[in-house]
Amino acid sequence: MSYSPHAAATQLASALRGFDHLFANEISSAKKVFASETDPFHLVGAGCLCFLEASLGLETSKMSEATRLLSLAEAGSRTALKTAAKSKSRASAAFPPGLEYEIANADTVVLLGITHALSESYMGYLQCIYAMNSAHGKFSKLYKTVFPNGLDSHTTPSITPFSWTPSVTPSPAVSPAITPKTSSSNLSLETSAFTSNSNKPAHPAAKPSLSFFSIAGRWGSGSSSPASSSTSSLSPPTPNGTLSVVEAGNPEEIQNLKNLIIAGTAFGFGLFNLVFSLLPKKAQSVAGLFGFAHSRRLALQALAVSAEYATEGEVHGVFAGLVLMTYHGVVLLLSGYQADEARIIREYEGVVRGIEARYPKGALWILNRAKILRMTYDSESAIRVLKGGLEETRKDAEGEHSEGFKQADTLLVFELAWIYLSQRQYIESAEAFIKLTELNSWSHGTYYFIAAGCHISLAHSDGVSPDEKEKYLNQAQRLLDAIPNLLDKRKMGGKELPTEVLIKKRLAFYKEKQKRRGGDEAKFAECIRISPADELGIFWNTHNRISPSIAEAHIKDWSALSPPVGIDSPYMARPPSTTTPDLDTPDELALRLLLLGIAHRSIGCVGIRIKNNSSASTEPASSSSSYIDTSGAAPESIVESTSSSFLFEELTPYADNTSACLRASRQLLSAAHALQSSIKVSTWIGGLAMFELAVLDLKEVEVEENNEKNGNSINPGSSADLKNRWKKALESARIKLDVAMALAPNSVDLSSRLDSRVVMLRDEIGMKAEMLGVTA
Repeated sequence: MSYSPHAAATQLASALRGFDHLFANEISSAKKVFASETDPFHLVGAGCLCFLEASLGLETSKMSEATRLLSLAEAGSRTALKTAAKSKSRASAAFPPGLEYEIANADTVVLLGITHALSESYMGYLQCIYAMNSAHGKFSKLYKTVFPNGLDSHTTPSITPFSWTPSVTPSPAVSPAITPKTSSSNLSLETSAFTSNSNKPAHPAAKPSLSFFSIAGRWGSGSSSPASSSTSSLSPPTPNGTLSVVEAGNPEEIQNLKNLIIAGTAFGFGLFNLVFSLLPKKAQSVAGLFGFAHSRRLALQALAVSAEYATEGEVHGVFAGLVLMTYHGVVLLLSGYQADEARIIREYEGVVRGIEARYPKGALWILNRAKILRMTYDSESAIRVLKGGLEETRKDAEGEHSEGFKQADTLLVFELAWIYLSQRQYIESAEAFIKLTELNSWSHGTYYFIAAGCHISLAHSDGVSPDEKEKYLNQAQRLLDAIPNLLDKRKMGGKELPTEVLIKKRLAFYKEKQKRRGGDEAKFAECIRISPADELGIFWNTHNRISPSIAEAHIKDWSALSPPVGIDSPYMARPPSTTTPDLDTPDELALRLLLLGIAHRSIGCVGIRIKNNSSASTEPASSSSSYIDTSGAAPESIVESTSSSFLFEELTPYADNTSACLRASRQLLSAAHALQSSIKVSTWIGGLAMFELAVLDLKEVEVEENNEKNGNSINPGSSADLKNRWKKALESARIKLDVAMALAPNSVDLSSRLDSRVVMLRDEIGMKAEMLGVTA
């Protein structure tokens, strides 16, 4: 076997057709393409497809097959790389022979490592670190080769997340360090590559240098046109000072290889850094023993560079876009507070729009379109998008593409189920969660637990007849009774999922409560008064982006339970007097306080989304964005105006009570934390309550700032005073996060989830401090 750039480029072009099928949900066609050849690119494609099926569906059988295929791809790419390294044949002087195989090899290594992290357990994280140890040197070497002067020197400023300049030259052992510039105006990522009318991103001409990019046609010529690559790509000056054309072969083939190398290196390096930056702190400490260093900011910057190539169909660019979408969605959902939410929405929207235009029926892009709508408080539109996407994939599955992307479709149903729950559409939510048991093999016990919670909520809804209440409780009991067998059958890597550990404890808790109260233990659903769906919803932060009317409905339901809460607000109900209280343990009382605190904060923050009456818009948002600036104002004053579910008219009735709700939220969350020493089972509540208090610290100042900008503040202060208030809030939030982590050791349920949320919120705090030019 000999190395040939032409053969490599031909193999790559064929494999890219398979990826096009994959991204368009045409799984059968993609599998046929990947199975047609045994070169590294096709092997990587087959392994990557199976990896996506495994990771998106969290299916053990698929994970085993993905590991097998990726191992074959890793061995094949390693062999091809060795062969190429011995060859004198090369596509151009722009890169060493076989560098494309080195990238393919690194791809397989990192994908193999990520499979271990999917368990959300510390052991899984440690296995991930161990597996990815071998990838560390690969990515550092590739980064140093392809980006010898760092990313900033050769990227379009408009797609750079932050205008940082590498402060040191990267070395194989340590990720390049970066130094943020002081100007907060630079903290912007505009994905112009996706919003431009052009099908290909524009790049500035690179400054003359001997770097990789000065001899790569894409950058040296300032054009992305494959046709221009053969005539404009020049080698470094020869000893006598002349220039010579060094491109050989088909210019489109050469360009494809260059795109792979640039986008692939940026993607792999960015993904590697991002994965480590998102690991819980305890796992990061172990990673430090391996000599790993990481930077979340540099990771996002590298992914943005790679994502530029998504509109050209370069596979790493598409995956980089998917990673950025996922990251933005997770930050918006779980961090609780964002230093610049409008910017994140714009970035998210830009990435989705660009890839969605190329693959309009791809379930992954439909999913992220819906997530944007959900994050901008337009849940009704999100539901329409998801239902429309599922209908399209159903039609495709019945057509020539008989095997759709079932795992991606499952994510649509999963997102739909949570949105239904957030909208208190309990029947639809329960049906969607049960539907998930038909679509994947992940924790069916968790799906049953949430669905049971939906039926419990229905049983205790206003206006429900005694017969209907009994029907809903019986259905909930049937689901709860089925859970133990489901949990025994389902273990990830021989270990229980953290969610399932929590569920087992809750089932035992309910049975003990029913027995203690003298009820029939076989009907323990009768004693459950706070829905298990709402409880698990806390971990997915379901209640943070609900409308004020839904938050009010929740408050009335939870406060109507006896005994009385003991903390007043404009929306609290008064429970009837009873000798047998609905809630009779510190666990339940603390859980109610936590939920009420989150719901009150949601109402208290509506002012952030209301502009002054003279410029507020009541028009529905366009399908492309839920942020509308009706007055040409600066980005920070963009109005959120959405269709039907969150109109301006719905917000304003709550505006007068925002201060009271914020005060109540602090009292409620503090009370939940104060019960921590008395809690027996739900030991996670104290740490999460402290996390929510940290979010509240930041949200309160954000509300004050918004009121002062809109002239609604009772006691407006100076800009210096506002800056000082922000500094105090940032300091207070950081202290509370330290307390939250101290209350969440490994033994606490879902502590790794809280750990990751704390990491994200710390980043947002750091971002806000940088924007303000303060230290906290």
